[in-house]
Amino acid sequence: MNPNSELENLDLIDLISERHILVRRISGEAWNDTSEIYISNSEWYIMARIYKKQPTISYVTKNVDISRQAIHKFIKNLAAKGLVEIGNVENNKKEKSIRLTVLGEECYEKNESLKAQLENQIAEKIGEDNVKALKNLLALDWGI
Repeated sequence: MNPNSELENLDLIDLISERHILVRRISGEAWNDTSEIYISNSEWYIMARIYKKQPTISYVTKNVDISRQAIHKFIKNLAAKGLVEIGNVENNKKEKSIRLTVLGEECYEKNESLKAQLENQIAEKIGEDNVKALKNLLALDWGI
C-alpha cells in the first residue's frame, strides 16, 4: 500500500495541516535528539518572532497567534531555561521587553540549521524546483 494513499483524498486545508504536523514533528524530534533543552513548537514560534530583535511583550502577544496567558507562560518557561531575558522598557514602567540570550540565539540558529537539513531532505525527494515552487505558492497573497 502506498504510504501517501491516505493523503490522496484530502482537501487542500487538510493536506496542508497533515504536512505541517509531519514536518513539525520531524523538526522537533531532530532538535530533541541533539539537545538537552526541550523547546516546544509554541516556544520556537515565540523565539522566531524575537530573534535579533528586542520587542515588547505586548508586541509579541499582538503578533503571535497564541493567547496572551499562554504567551506569558511560554515566556516564563523560556526565561527559566535561560533562553530569553526580560527587561524594562525605557520611559515605560509597565511595559517589558524580551530578547534572546546568547544561549537562546545559539539554540535558534542550531534549530534553523536542522530545519534547513530537513528542507534539503524534502528537496532530494521531490526536487529542488518543486520545493521552490511550493514555497512561492505558500508565500503568495491568497486573498483570505
